[in-house]
Amino acid sequence: MDPLSLGLVIGIITILVLFSGISVAIGLLTVSAIFLFIFDGVRSLELIPEILFGKLDSFALLSIPMFIIMGASISSTRAGADLYEALERWLTRVPGGLVISNLGACALFAAMSGSSPATCAAIGKMGIPEMRKRGYPDEIATGSIAAGGTLGILIPPSITMIVYGIATETSIGRLFLAGVVPGFLLMGLFMAWSIYATWAAGGRSAMPQTSYSWRERLEILPRVLPFIAIILGVLYTMYGGVATPSETAAVGALLCLIVAMIIYRLTSFSALWNVLRDSTKESVMILFIIAAAGVFSYMLSSLYITQSIAEWISDLDVNRWTLMIAINVFLIIAGFFLPPVAVILMTAPILLPVITGAGFDPIWFAVVLTINMEIGLISPPVGLNLYVINGIAPDISLRTILVGSLPFVACMLIAIALLCLFPSLATWLPDAVMGQAL
Repeated sequence: MDPLSLGLVIGIITILVLFSGISVAIGLLTVSAIFLFIFDGVRSLELIPEILFGKLDSFALLSIPMFIIMGASISSTRAGADLYEALERWLTRVPGGLVISNLGACALFAAMSGSSPATCAAIGKMGIPEMRKRGYPDEIATGSIAAGGTLGILIPPSITMIVYGIATETSIGRLFLAGVVPGFLLMGLFMAWSIYATWAAGGRSAMPQTSYSWRERLEILPRVLPFIAIILGVLYTMYGGVATPSETAAVGALLCLIVAMIIYRLTSFSALWNVLRDSTKESVMILFIIAAAGVFSYMLSSLYITQSIAEWISDLDVNRWTLMIAINVFLIIAGFFLPPVAVILMTAPILLPVITGAGFDPIWFAVVLTINMEIGLISPPVGLNLYVINGIAPDISLRTILVGSLPFVACMLIAIALLCLFPSLATWLPDAVMGQAL
């Protein structure tokens, strides 16, 4: 069997295995072991433990559990509710200020926690009832929160960007910076659509209905600003050459825990245990997927499948933008069914030589890939954010939430188109801060 046909068979079997409900890591290891045994013999299985642990032998991987602890300590407090309330008090006189407050709170909280579901839960619990009470359509109230939660995997510090950087051996610092401008662009598109849709639905809810005194606006800032200062401090330390991403993440995690203990009295043993327990579970899951994906990539390379796919795509007589459209369609479909980390680890090693061979910047492509993964978070059948929102507001049907999220999917597609037209949206900031990439 030629490598391309074998690759198709492996792809179909892998999808079926993952659809069976088995964990992503175990599924990838199982498929890898079976095909290595069939085509390379039993001795090839001896290499699996070495590859498995070799993929985890990287100092850069330490940043993953540290950033997860950082996000978990924030998610376990009222920081999300306070952030939402602070923005509402400051933006209440702005037309459509409430939906802008929700999206802004989603962007900031997502950047602090790095978790889309946690963002939807933290901001949605406060924002959705308040928007509905003030007359916002259910579609806007739920769709804006579902879409806003996705910003966490684009705006730094982003676990998804770290995983891409490790999988492709790309600078994590550059990847973080590359997500900043597109992240704010996407947030601006979300806000523009939300305000327009609210106005088109009648406009009553877009008018200011509540006013706050300056005292009420200022009194909440001490509970929010320390976390934002930590995020800015982490980014400055990373890009100021003070420390590596892993070292910076460790300090940031410690500071977030300390601030959570001081401001929100997160001092009980059970509360701290929950933060560390949840962080450990999520970290082990991600690291296990990274290790298993390393074995899967080795299997594809050993059977000459990766190289054959890259050669086949390179030999196609198509315009490079036609190629990029095909890759985007593939990524969107993959994101419908698999979590972002799994998609990145499974596809990045195959796609990287293809996109670089076609003349695309791998830093730019990371942003495009991430936005594709955001689409998957608010699209069925998996669409994790949709189910989180449905859990928060069970009286709103899943169909209504889906209908409300679809215009935000269109916003993401517009963002991808703009990035294709103006690649500097993703590459300008990394080059300006860290110099031209070699």
